[in-house]
Amino acid sequence: MPWLFLLFVVVPATELYLLIQLSNLIGGFETFGVVVATGLLGSYMAKSQGMAVWTALNKKLSTGQVPGDELTDGAIILVSGTLLITPGVLTDVVGFLGLIPWTRALYRLALKRFLKGRSGVQMSFGGFAAQQSRPESHSHAAPEEPFVSGSAAGFKSAQDPTVLVSGKAKTRPDEKPVLD
Repeated sequence: MPWLFLLFVVVPATELYLLIQLSNLIGGFETFGVVVATGLLGSYMAKSQGMAVWTALNKKLSTGQVPGDELTDGAIILVSGTLLITPGVLTDVVGFLGLIPWTRALYRLALKRFLKGRSGVQMSFGGFAAQQSRPESHSHAAPEEPFVSGSAAGFKSAQDPTVLVSGKAKTRPDEKPVLD
């Protein structure tokens, strides 16, 4: 909840304050020009950096390597481009820093540290998978039965020969009918 308050109340209020101060300092039309210029420059930078990351990602995939950092960089560029399109001074600074390769590496490192071990989620930045650790997954209990899909009426166990189809019980092809 505090993150939502920061995101939807504090950040826009801060942006509004900074835009008013900038307008008092350089003028209203000039402030409008700065907002438009940063949006255009940010869009161009996001496109060029995004294409560079896309090329690196394809290169890694073609050589059979896992593109973990490239995927993270792509996400940072997407967020940075979004911040640059959003009018404001603070979001523009944070967005531009995400588009510069050496500062993006700092963002990537901070993101890895932030996500490492948070709320039971384990992220692998060297691969495509993320898994959530659950306390019950460490027990030595027998795994649950596999399920086969039935209709919208429900699911049946793999050991039960009947499968629900359109609300009627039917059998599998290798079994004799139970209900019709």
